[in-house]
Amino acid sequence: MKISEIIDLVGVKQRPDTSIPRALRRVFSIGDMAKLAHKKLPRSIVDYLDGGADDETSLAGNPQAFGGYRFTPAALNDVQSVDLSASLLGEDYALPLGLAPTGYTRMMAASGEGAVHSAARAHNVPYVLSTMGTTSLEELAIGRPTNPNLWFQLYVMRNRDITYDMVRRAAEVGSPVLEVAIDTAVSGNRLRDRRNGLSIPPRMTLGTIADIGTKPAYWAQMLTQPALDFSNIRASDRANSFAGGSIADITAQFDPSVSWEDIAILRDLWPNKLVLKGTLGAADAARAVSLGVDGIHLSNHGGRQLDRSIAPVHLIREVREAVGNDVSIIVDSGVRSGGDIAVCLALGADAAFVGRPYLWALAAAGQPGVERMITILGDELRRTLQLLGVVSIAELRERGHELVRSVGGPR
Repeated sequence: MKISEIIDLVGVKQRPDTSIPRALRRVFSIGDMAKLAHKKLPRSIVDYLDGGADDETSLAGNPQAFGGYRFTPAALNDVQSVDLSASLLGEDYALPLGLAPTGYTRMMAASGEGAVHSAARAHNVPYVLSTMGTTSLEELAIGRPTNPNLWFQLYVMRNRDITYDMVRRAAEVGSPVLEVAIDTAVSGNRLRDRRNGLSIPPRMTLGTIADIGTKPAYWAQMLTQPALDFSNIRASDRANSFAGGSIADITAQFDPSVSWEDIAILRDLWPNKLVLKGTLGAADAARAVSLGVDGIHLSNHGGRQLDRSIAPVHLIREVREAVGNDVSIIVDSGVRSGGDIAVCLALGADAAFVGRPYLWALAAAGQPGVERMITILGDELRRTLQLLGVVSIAELRERGHELVRSVGGPR
């Protein structure tokens, strides 16, 4: 073998892809993105991001559940051209992928929700801003009469004036979808956060000071930015009675008395598409639809609320049978690859959403990181469809019963 051939073989002359930021050129999967994020974040923030409730059984079980499904591809089909576009709740998007609501996003990187929303707009996928966000609806929607990429997740508060005011504001900025979280009657028992004393804004404890020594770049970034705050609540003109800034303070404002009657009231108040988000079985999903709910977002909060709750991917088929084909079904919790998205769609979902993956990406590289994450998942989904022998999301859903089968696994 010639020296020149050896050099070509080992790729010494290979030029890097300059369209990808240098920090992300060795990131090829969501797992790679998580590793990069962990290198940049303090331990307490990693624990907040990666942790779950109680024994973290659901946390571990969510991604493991996808391992209980296997593909049976259709052979010898022309898959040269694949269409990944998807229609979801009356809007057209580039991918059957969304960015799920997460709280305290500016703890991951100073650019926070603004960077995530900009990445979602750049790739035409929906982003759901949380009530617990550290950036307000108005800040993200500024200068735009409609916002098809900006959905809003509502936590029903004890103070209904604040709750209804947030609904009004979401409609005013042109959000097409309101998601009502129904799995937070009380906050989950997140032991990692309790042990770390995590609060908003972070308080200076001995552990925090130790973190500063190990991750000075992170803390330097945080100290030069505006204080973290619950911006969507603070922005309400009905929030004068709200006091306190810690996680415990804010979660104590969640109303454990929320009932189906409240969903009916919100249906009357909200002029656009309404979605319920939580772990819903077939009976509850059907009841929601009877009240005029347009979509079901199957989620166990990423394993952060009720531990030992079933992985949402296992609920897709029974909920689809219960609600019919005209109701949108979204799935999150444990989605880590384009293959996982394909499983969700084949089982009957309309889209899969991710939370931790885009937070890892945000922590790793800001908006370019989130865009890289979306690209990775889209590329993986396209490759999966091609190898399955289908050419569109509609075909994958139509033929899902042939292409995906359960082989057991954690439930």
